[in-house]
Amino acid sequence: MFSLNSVFWFLKISFIFCHLSDPRCFWRIKDTENNIGDTETYCFFSISTKHGYVKNDYFSWNLDKQVTPKTRHLIFSVYLALEEINDSFHILPNISLVVNIECVLQKYAPTWAISTKLGPFLFMSRIPELYCGHFHLPLSNNEQFPHLYQISKKDTSLPLAMVSLVVHFRWNWIGVIITNDDHGIQFLSELRGEMQNNIVCLSVVITIKTQKLVALKELHMNYKQILMSSAKVVIVYGYKDSPIIYALISWKSHGIFRIWVSVSQFDMITIRGDFLLYSSTGTFIFSHQKPEISGFEQFIQTVHPSNYSSEFSFAKLWWTYFRCSLPPSDCKKLKNCPTKTVFKWLFMTPLGMAMSDTCYNLYNAVYGVAHSLHEMLLQQVDAWSKNAGKELEFDPWKMFSVLKTIQFINPAGDLVNMNQNLRQDVEYDVFYIMDFQKVYGLKMKIGRFSGQLSSGQQLYMSKEIIEWATDIDQILPSICSMPCRPGLRKSPQEEKDICCFGCNPCPENEISNMTNMDQCVKCPENQYANEDHTLCLEKVVAILDYKDPLGKALAGFALCFSVLTSVVLGIFLKNRDTPIVKANNQSLSFVLLISLIFCFICSLLYIGHPTMVICILQQTTFAIVFTVATSTILAKTVIVVLAFKITVPGRRMRWLLEIGAPKYIILICTIIQLILCGIWLGTSPPFVDADVHMVHGHIIIVCNKGSVIAFYCVLGYMGSVALASFTVAFLARNLPDTFNEAKLLTFSMLVFCSVWITFIPVYHSTKGKTMVAVEVFSILASSAGLLLCIFAPKCYIILLKPQKNSFQKFRKPHAIADNIS
Repeated sequence: MFSLNSVFWFLKISFIFCHLSDPRCFWRIKDTENNIGDTETYCFFSISTKHGYVKNDYFSWNLDKQVTPKTRHLIFSVYLALEEINDSFHILPNISLVVNIECVLQKYAPTWAISTKLGPFLFMSRIPELYCGHFHLPLSNNEQFPHLYQISKKDTSLPLAMVSLVVHFRWNWIGVIITNDDHGIQFLSELRGEMQNNIVCLSVVITIKTQKLVALKELHMNYKQILMSSAKVVIVYGYKDSPIIYALISWKSHGIFRIWVSVSQFDMITIRGDFLLYSSTGTFIFSHQKPEISGFEQFIQTVHPSNYSSEFSFAKLWWTYFRCSLPPSDCKKLKNCPTKTVFKWLFMTPLGMAMSDTCYNLYNAVYGVAHSLHEMLLQQVDAWSKNAGKELEFDPWKMFSVLKTIQFINPAGDLVNMNQNLRQDVEYDVFYIMDFQKVYGLKMKIGRFSGQLSSGQQLYMSKEIIEWATDIDQILPSICSMPCRPGLRKSPQEEKDICCFGCNPCPENEISNMTNMDQCVKCPENQYANEDHTLCLEKVVAILDYKDPLGKALAGFALCFSVLTSVVLGIFLKNRDTPIVKANNQSLSFVLLISLIFCFICSLLYIGHPTMVICILQQTTFAIVFTVATSTILAKTVIVVLAFKITVPGRRMRWLLEIGAPKYIILICTIIQLILCGIWLGTSPPFVDADVHMVHGHIIIVCNKGSVIAFYCVLGYMGSVALASFTVAFLARNLPDTFNEAKLLTFSMLVFCSVWITFIPVYHSTKGKTMVAVEVFSILASSAGLLLCIFAPKCYIILLKPQKNSFQKFRKPHAIADNIS
């Protein structure tokens, strides 16, 4: 036999609600007969030990009358733990724990504040205290409260969890309500840090003073703040004994409804019979993850069979859970479900009584005391054997030290770690609470948060349950500015939060393919932005190709004029002994026609996919053959002028004609052009280039001129020769028509110069393959102008008026034609 001196412990409670990890859904009846709502009573539980089995006297009549229904719910959890411990052979065998309860209704002070007042008395009495309410920062000061230990875990990851929920629904403009104390201020500081990391901004911050008696003027000021705020989502944090409750009740009476995000202690029914955080769009509650305590409802029925005989009586006391893995099959939306279907869904599986956070803390606290006492007994078993028959005394403070280091698994299978230094981040369940037919409340687990997981995986939300149970997708998001759609980028506004911005279109060839992009992304060189600036598309390779209608047309004209020029050359060769051919130096005419054939053919080099060789041939062939053509015209014009000059008495220029001096003009002009082309090819020759910027959406394959200076020198020299030809022809235009073609040469060079003068501005105003087409057209037009203006009248006479093309028709003076042929 042995006896133990009684070891006294005080368990102090503060009421709050809870959930179970499984099942996911709860329902509750708003008890209209209960006019005190979820008001709780401050209670002390003094635990002591007795030898043998002792059954606790669950309720005395007087105590039952003093406590509120919510406090009675808490007391049930203590008695359940005591009953399980006293019936167990594995912990404290042959020893029973008994409890004495003292409850006091506090109206003007928060329940945790009583511990601060009683602290010195308990410390002097050498009585340790376990605080089982929600964690409060002031009570964590070990120097000020060395006798006190908080069972509840600190909400270290709650700010991150709430911000993660806000980000999940794409909200970025929220309000915050906190208590004006160290606890609330620290939470706000941590919340601001997480919001900054996730680009979430505060629309309004309302701090509620912790004094119970808050002036109506201050409540009205807070009302105006929340009313003027455009935030549709408000986070509420503090302790529920603060004036936050009065503010929320007051705002509700004024018709202010927001999407509330809070913690489980604000999941309560007020004295008016409604949820404290009522919202037509529902409320989000974060609660510590806890397992299911089986048999809780059966134990309550054992204690009070008359008061709790049905599921409805349990639902009036607190949340009653049911398994809801599958919603009713005939309901696409919960709000549209018929009442009969919903109740059939509720009672489809066995129901159970849920524990609040404080209930669960009390339950674990009793087990913690039992395990620490059991550990002490094991440590002193040797001392007990040596002192058989004597009472063993235990130091409560030593047991207090043991309790703060132990770990144990409770009957629900949950690992309870009493060492605060080794505790990991708190994991949360996310609940959605809504009214159902005004009399009932439904609470559904829609997600969970674990701070131990990597970023991006910490919050899990059930998309199916959210879509079925909520209307979140049908309300306007809580944002400061409307999102910038793809194709636009955010534009910060001066003196405003980062969440408030304008939207500007993306610059040319840049895109934004997501909502709210800070900067647009430039497309690669081989891609271009579509009209909406949301996609980068592959650029189309564009060349003046033979398959292109324009390419076909230009090639057709080039071939036709080449053939036509060849025909004219054949006509002139056949009629080379006729006066009209001989009168204008037939050899130069043959050179001009051959050069024109090459002029037409060289235009084909501009059509099709260019290569390095083709690019070189394009520019050099064009420059040389056109120089030959224009210099030939210059030579013809000079010969005509010289032929008529020698007919004037006293002139001695016949030797120039006899030695064929004008024909050297062609050779000299061509050699100079060849030298210029050689310098061009030797310094910076033309090459194949892909221009990705010239035309939007296209890659233009062109022949880059290489040296622009060399190109314009070659072109300028050719223009100078053409201008000289035009000038000489213009001066000789009034000589007799029969013997010279001065007027025809003048008109042809006028057409030639007009084409190339027009070419320069048109060429620089076009882009892509159109630019190449303009160059080809200018080559064909200028060449065709020379051919038609010079040779068309002569072919007309040769073919249609042969009688005019005979020596008998010429007068004697015309014999000079033989001298110039």
